[in-house]
Amino acid sequence: MPRLNPLPSRTRLRERRHARSRRLLASRAVAESLVSTAGLIGRPVRNPSGAEIGTVRDVVARWDGGEYPPVTGFVVRIGRRLAYVPAAQVERMGHREVSLRSSRLDLVDFKRREGEVLLVQDVIDHQLVDVDGVRVIRAADLYLANVGSMYRVVGVDVSVGTLLRRLGPTRWRARPTPERVIDWAAIQPFGRPGSPIRLREGNRALHRLRPSELADLLEELGRRERQELLAALEPETAADALEEMEAEELESLLRESDEEQAAALLAVMEPDEAVDALRDLQDDERDQLLAMMPAHKSAELRALLGYEERTAGGLMTSHLLIARRGDTVAGVRARLADDADHRGDLPGVIVVDDDGRLLDDISLFELLVADGDRTMDSLCGEPWPVTVTPDAGIDDVVERFVDERGASLVVVDEEERPVGRILADDLIDALAPQSRVQVRRRLA
Repeated sequence: MPRLNPLPSRTRLRERRHARSRRLLASRAVAESLVSTAGLIGRPVRNPSGAEIGTVRDVVARWDGGEYPPVTGFVVRIGRRLAYVPAAQVERMGHREVSLRSSRLDLVDFKRREGEVLLVQDVIDHQLVDVDGVRVIRAADLYLANVGSMYRVVGVDVSVGTLLRRLGPTRWRARPTPERVIDWAAIQPFGRPGSPIRLREGNRALHRLRPSELADLLEELGRRERQELLAALEPETAADALEEMEAEELESLLRESDEEQAAALLAVMEPDEAVDALRDLQDDERDQLLAMMPAHKSAELRALLGYEERTAGGLMTSHLLIARRGDTVAGVRARLADDADHRGDLPGVIVVDDDGRLLDDISLFELLVADGDRTMDSLCGEPWPVTVTPDAGIDDVVERFVDERGASLVVVDEEERPVGRILADDLIDALAPQSRVQVRRRLA
């Protein structure tokens, strides 16, 4: 069941907004040259003598051109043609018109080149990710500015007022004032429809977001955009984010993914989280995904699916770090370091005897402070671990947690062999009447 990770505090979000503001403040030198992309549409393109040769239909930018994408040209309507005018032939781009350097133009029909997007057709009114604000936005307008020797995309306007003004009968003012502009450096764009995935590699902030933050974004994004976001993440990071999603949203995401991708994501999720997701699918869907996983992972998940949902077996994770009584502390620490991807499900190390029966559950703190040469059986002692059997009902599990006030329970079979562990936050998730989205928003 999904677990609640700490969310970014209001202080953290304020810090992000301040960082964004500092970028905008640093751009004040070019603020006077800001040009609205939407405001350019339909404006005249003039030669040096002032004669109109056509009107702007769209602005072309190179998506992979760095933190602030450069404008590479314009789509210009000339009679019934849609011609391409390279940015190098533009002398000045103003709020009312575009002026060319020369009357001699070698006009060619517009054809999109690799790495280029049409700002109006592909970006405005489409979903983007504001990494600083950890939210999904829609661009009401894009702002261009002369930076160095070329015009670049420097900001995105997300205000409702801009949207209404753009869609309404009122013409744009000569110098539109951005109402709510986000610096483009904080934006994660997506590739145009039908194109190969082109998430901007330079935006490393996206990969630093917490799983719960990525889950929020995945829940807000449209189908195409969230598939692109998933594809841009490392499998383990994507799996962590999926574990934080609402059950209905996760079910929808798995169904819209191709089977190979869905199976791969489930295979790297924590076993209990993957089982929760599989339970929400139809029997044939579940069997098909399990059949596409590695045999050992499929067997592990099928075993967990065999337990009733509201029993100890249905709540537990089967991922355990088990040590023999003669293993050294140093050796177990090394194994723990190799298993760092599962640190959220490893509050301790389970020690077993030669027949695999439970001896003790050693906390990570005990393991950390112990001498590396000591054997694990030398750490065993009171307080002894709290155990339940896989068929124990949820009420019994709650009672054991209340009585012992521990962070987890060890699940053992009839022979006292450990088969899983129930974490306190898994139990809370099973009992909480609120949806995880509501809880996350209250904690934010």
